[in-house]
Amino acid sequence: MIQRHKFARHALVATASLGALALAMAAHDAAAQIAEAPAPQTNDAAEVDDIVVTGFRASLQNSLNIKRREAGVVDAISAEDIADFPDTNLAESIQRIPGVSIDRDAGEGRSITVRGLSSEFTRTRINGIEAQASTGATDSSGGVNRGRGFDFNVFASELFNNITVRKTASAETEEGSLGATVDLRTSRPFDKMGFQGALSGQYGYNDLSQDWSPRFAGLISNTWADDQIGALFSIAYSERDSLEEGFSSVRWGPASADGGFQNGAVLPNAARTYHPRIPRYGSLEHSQERLGATLSVQARPGNGPTLFTMDMLYSKLDSTRSENFLQAWSLSRGADQGGKPQVDIMSFEIDPDTGEMIYAQLDDMDIRSEQRFDELETEFKQMTFGVEHEFSDRLRFDGLIGRAESSFANPVQVSAIIDRQNVDGYSYDFRQNRNLPAINWGFNVADPTQWSVVGPTGAQPRSELRISSNFQENVYTTGEANFAFDVSDWLTLKAGVSRKEYESSSRAFARPNNANGSPALPAGTSMASVTNLLSGFGRNLDLPSGAATSWVRPDLAALQTVWNYNCNCDTGVAGGDFRLIGLNGNPSTYGNWRDVTETDTGAYVQADWDTEIMGVPFRGNVGVRQVKTEVDALGYSNVGGVATPVRGENEYDDTLPSLNVSIEPMKDLIVRLGAAKVMARPPVTSLVPVFTLSAAGAATNTASLGNVELEPYRATTYDLSVEYYFAPEALLSFAYFYKDISTYVQTTTEPLSYSQLTALNPVAFPAGGRPAGDIYQFSTPTNTPGGPLKGFEISYQQTFSFLPSLLSNIGTQLNYTHVESEIQYCVTATCAAFVTADLVNLSPNAWNATLYYDDGKFNARVSAAYRDTYFQNVPGSNGATGLIPYQGKTETTTIDASASYNLTDNLSVSVEGLNLTDEANRQNHGDIGLPRDSTYVYHHTGRQVYIGARYRF
Repeated sequence: MIQRHKFARHALVATASLGALALAMAAHDAAAQIAEAPAPQTNDAAEVDDIVVTGFRASLQNSLNIKRREAGVVDAISAEDIADFPDTNLAESIQRIPGVSIDRDAGEGRSITVRGLSSEFTRTRINGIEAQASTGATDSSGGVNRGRGFDFNVFASELFNNITVRKTASAETEEGSLGATVDLRTSRPFDKMGFQGALSGQYGYNDLSQDWSPRFAGLISNTWADDQIGALFSIAYSERDSLEEGFSSVRWGPASADGGFQNGAVLPNAARTYHPRIPRYGSLEHSQERLGATLSVQARPGNGPTLFTMDMLYSKLDSTRSENFLQAWSLSRGADQGGKPQVDIMSFEIDPDTGEMIYAQLDDMDIRSEQRFDELETEFKQMTFGVEHEFSDRLRFDGLIGRAESSFANPVQVSAIIDRQNVDGYSYDFRQNRNLPAINWGFNVADPTQWSVVGPTGAQPRSELRISSNFQENVYTTGEANFAFDVSDWLTLKAGVSRKEYESSSRAFARPNNANGSPALPAGTSMASVTNLLSGFGRNLDLPSGAATSWVRPDLAALQTVWNYNCNCDTGVAGGDFRLIGLNGNPSTYGNWRDVTETDTGAYVQADWDTEIMGVPFRGNVGVRQVKTEVDALGYSNVGGVATPVRGENEYDDTLPSLNVSIEPMKDLIVRLGAAKVMARPPVTSLVPVFTLSAAGAATNTASLGNVELEPYRATTYDLSVEYYFAPEALLSFAYFYKDISTYVQTTTEPLSYSQLTALNPVAFPAGGRPAGDIYQFSTPTNTPGGPLKGFEISYQQTFSFLPSLLSNIGTQLNYTHVESEIQYCVTATCAAFVTADLVNLSPNAWNATLYYDDGKFNARVSAAYRDTYFQNVPGSNGATGLIPYQGKTETTTIDASASYNLTDNLSVSVEGLNLTDEANRQNHGDIGLPRDSTYVYHHTGRQVYIGARYRF
């Protein structure tokens, strides 16, 4: 059924593309017939038709103008007006660009993928300098961003007036991307001279959380002294309360793992039989406040040759998250924790095609109810100062210095768990619904007397109270200088130098006995007094008949009164050590203490030309960029319980030539060619050369080692695009791209004995500490061969102005992207064997479609965005021996709509709806090359609607 649906979609896209081509040709003929006079001839290939449109159509036209003027392959999104970006979220705007897909967190766009390459391979610059915004999320959505990716949900869209996605490289553009460079620009006073101002307000409603949330924005700008100086200030504030509900399994594991079932012999092939590790239903409550502001000051003294620009950007994203889970834990634990070896299989059913245990009735199961509470804070600050100066009509200079700082804090993370142990009659059943299983918990989960707190001296598993905090800081400091010299009226030579320092720091603190349980309840304390009832679960979720919609959960406020766990002290009772300890004696946190500094020094030369060959406009650039990267990484190894610093250094050089050519063989038809060598630096979290080792007696022995000597991802890229601007406000384009990824970074795994591990680093693991022959699954990041990535984009955009009457204000924006890759994933650390599969985060097929009406007074549009299934982690966790497991996300289609009406020239009202079909987030777990497609997350977040007004003055 899934394959038939995909075939139908592809056939539909192909049919739509042919239809678009036919319509484009018809529109071109109609436009030619109704033209009052022929367009004047010009030799300027960048010249565009002078048309006056407003609103959403103006945004689209501005984007086309930007795309048409560039020598390379570029797409853009522009503001409809000052402080009036087309979408409420930057990521959701970018996804309308061909080749761009987004990932959502709690229903809001967070990160992007460009042409199959994730945010780790995509650079984001704000006002000309690279930046990195990090925030936290639910574990199902990737957790805290500690890598190089950019979290777009940190910012309000009202702060920006343009997004440009550069898909081909040029020497003058900084290195660091395999996929694209995304430029975000805030508004500036010289964008529109004179006094400008705008105010907007919205009120949003979510049909799942049933909460209303406000959103406000304002901008004021002016220029003085005959437009020699100007200042602009903007501010945006929003609140958002959302609810996320559904099922998750924390991956699937082989039935033979963790010691196997007590009567595992009843299974025909336990090593290839998979079950959900922690089957659970969950309700996650999100609440956030976002405040952003910009200040821009520009000056051109005497309206002369020098322009000074200072930009400041500030954003603060504060949120809280409460996660509530009703779950079965025995299937993820070993014998020492009262886990799977104590569980009896009473009956079961296995899918013969996938090996999934899709139904099981189990005795002696341990059931848990958990509440986790997090406070999350992100603060982003950036300041840039730029100078542009014309020494003469032929020689120009521009320079830029800036600093961008993103600080993430998770100062409060507390999780409490209560238990019901050794339950008989527990069952789960996926036979009717692979995403929402029917679960019989074996007892009344809504009765507090059925639950207990098992203290530190009780039987395993003990109840838990986990307390921790963690922090992440990213700082970019940049300086660059560029010169341009016009050799002639068609040739310009450019040269420049740059220096950039990137600092990434992580810190973590936790209870020293997080894994050793909680205190017992004081005598006479009832379970009813330290718990409360979660009710109303499953609204709009289509739960199986009889599913629990209410259950008892820990009451963190009541437990604080009983245990005083927020004291950051040792209370002196068993299990009551609540100190938050980092490097000073808490080995569980050592892996999260990291400092990585990268210093990048670059220089480039480039030649730009704009001329004609035999009457054909011919533009482009050719150049080379030379860059040196120096890495200093610091981490801490656990040596006898003591944090011992481990430092590593590395440096590498890259020579990166590039070529972009644009020709216009006939009026309004542009052909572009691009070729370049590109690089993206390896994951920051992989660079710290520190060993980690699983605890003695763990169900699975694991070890890992960072690698500061990693080489960057490297690739040679080729691009070909054809763009036909067949009518005003119209484009039909095709782009083909090919990337030969010659150096890739992958985490490989191989079995090593303890003695082999100590040989790798005898200081970190002194010999004799554990049995020399014990086998550990050892993982380390390493450079692997990579493989090719190729694909194409088709884009069609047009306002049907050739149609009669009101129909002339209708338009559409359509694009389709197909990408495929052949990445070699190593089965062993030595890559003696490998499998070939798609790149992580690559969706083979993606499309976007927007239908709009805009007559200058009334504007309405509906948009749909589709993204195909893709891998999130390769290798994933909990795989069987000899297989490569993956974690992924399955296909999604989201539909948004909006409408606005101008009551006066200055006042408009609007309504906007997001995720109108309440598309669920389904994440899956399987093995590369095999048919297993196990659900490990199936959550939905509801529909979001905004109503608002905007006043311009």
